[in-house]
Order: sequence, then structure tokens, then C-alpha cells
Amino acid sequence: MAKKENISHEELLVSFRKRDFKPIYFLMGEEPYFIDLLSDFLEKEVLTEDEKEFNQTIVYGKETNIDNIINLAKRYPMMSQYQLIVVKEAQHIKSYENLSFYLQNPQQSTILVFCYKYGTLDKRKKVVSDIAKVGVVFESKKLYENQIPSWIVAESKKIGLSVEIKAANMMAEFLGTDLERIKGEIKKLLIIAQQNQTNTITPDIVERNIGISKDYNVFELQKSLGKKDILMANQIVDYFKKNKKNNPIVVILPVLFNFFANLLIYHSLTDKSQYNVASVLKINPYFANDYAIAAQNYPKEKVLKIIHYIREADAQHKGIGNVSTDEGEILRLLVFKILH
Repeated sequence: MAKKENISHEELLVSFRKRDFKPIYFLMGEEPYFIDLLSDFLEKEVLTEDEKEFNQTIVYGKETNIDNIINLAKRYPMMSQYQLIVVKEAQHIKSYENLSFYLQNPQQSTILVFCYKYGTLDKRKKVVSDIAKVGVVFESKKLYENQIPSWIVAESKKIGLSVEIKAANMMAEFLGTDLERIKGEIKKLLIIAQQNQTNTITPDIVERNIGISKDYNVFELQKSLGKKDILMANQIVDYFKKNKKNNPIVVILPVLFNFFANLLIYHSLTDKSQYNVASVLKINPYFANDYAIAAQNYPKEKVLKIIHYIREADAQHKGIGNVSTDEGEILRLLVFKILH
């Protein structure tokens, strides 16, 4: 596999399936899901069950050091082509400098995997470039919130599920950016879909089985505000006030801020075609028309005021200039200011 920067986890999985292994993999980054995905695959697939007994070693960063790991890596496998060493919680290892000496002549029958979560090694350090020369440095980056619905659709497709766009957005809003949690819900939906002899996940299925209302959620609030549907917007706010636990304002405000910040960008675009809007705003083309409608209802000057209102509401929620108003009332007042 040719060396390249920013290699994707999909490309790495392809090389693993081809058994094109490198002497070292340094998996690092803020998103633990992809690190676990890659290391779990190697643990399951590199060695047979019989080979694992003598040739697969799992160590933890808090309990070892780089010199001990190098000594393990220099060993030869027993009755196997490879030995696999996985270093979990590698972010707790104090120093990696000595690894450079090993990498001058790494053991080719060893596959050494570091799982360095919630951060990265300083890429300016020599050891990082030394790893890249003979192996792979993979950075697992957090997905942005607006990338989650597309990820849900793509991951579901891999197991034969078709997820409607609105259903994917509902899941993203309710589950956040925790990919492990989302993957668990996708697996649950697969079982439900099989029981109902369907392969399509609709908003109704999500509502019944994940616990978010298909009609009263932050996505529908955003849509009703964009359309200036005063009745629907207030119905949703009333629902939120009665169901605060599942609809906290701390989740709602960032979604509204993102929508109106994007609307401000939309106003500045000369090319307002569907696909250009989707490209610039990094949204699904399906939602580009929502911004066209909102732009007709909210001129640029009003959008600037709305962004200010949202920031005010966020400050009030945090107790700045507010000692008694609850979050339901803060949201109700914010929606009133947006619509009037």
C-alpha cells in the first residue's frame, strides 16, 4: 500500500483484508470509534485462534513503557507468520523517542499497533515521521455534527438498511456524535427491520424505537422557524417544555445557531444553486431548499439579530443576567423574538 497522508479507515481495512500488513500502526486521534474499529479487526483477523495463544499480546500504556514494548516486538512468532502486539491506552506512555531506534530495523514478522486515544502525538516529532516511513500513522478525527446523518446512512447501507434522510437527522439530533452509541442503535434497528420484513428505516420506526418524536424535535423546530410557521414552532416549544429531559436547551441552541449562521452565509452566496449551497454549507442537498425558504423570511439584518438572540439565550441558560427563568421559558422567549 503506497504511503499517503490522511489515509482513511476504509483504506486501511481494505489493506488488512488483503493481508497487506505493516510492521507498525500508530492509531491516534480524538475519535475513539475508528481506532477501536481498526484494532478490533486486527485482533480478530490477523491470527487464527490457535496462533493467538502464543502470538497475540495485549498491553496497556499505564502498565508498560516503550522499552518493554520494543522487547516484545523483537521476538519471533511461534508457528505463525506473524505476532500481533496491541498497545491499548497508548496515550499514557511517557516517551516514544526510543521507538525510533527500533524502527530503523523493525521486526517484519511483528505487527505492532498503538491505540492512542483522545489526542495525537506531536506530528513535528521525529518519531512520527519514522513511524510513517515503515508503517502507518492514522489520525482518527471527530465527525462534525452535520456529517453524522450521512454517516448513519452509509453505515446502515453496509448492513443492508436504507435510512430515510429525516430518520437519519432525527437519530443524529437525539444521539449526538457518539459513534459507538449510534452504531448500537443501528444494530437495534436492523433487528427491528428484520422482524417487520423491511429494509427501510422511516421516521416512524425511529420514533417508536429510539425515543424521539418525529414531529416534535429540534429538526422540526428549525424547519418551522425557517418557514415562519408560528403555530407549529410554538407547539414544538410547548412539547419541549413538557419533555425537558429529552429536549434540553443545551442541545437545541447549537442547532439553531448553526442553522442561522449558515443562513447568513447563504445570503452572501452569488451561486444559490442546490448543489453549490450544499457544498458551501456542508449539508445534504436535500436541505438546500430549507435555506432558500428561510432567506425569503429572514433578511440578512434580521439573521444577525437572531444570532444575537441565540447568544443571549445561551448566556441566560448559563445564569448570566438570569437567576430565575427556567430553560423552557428562555426557549419560548427566543422563539418569539425569532418569529417577530
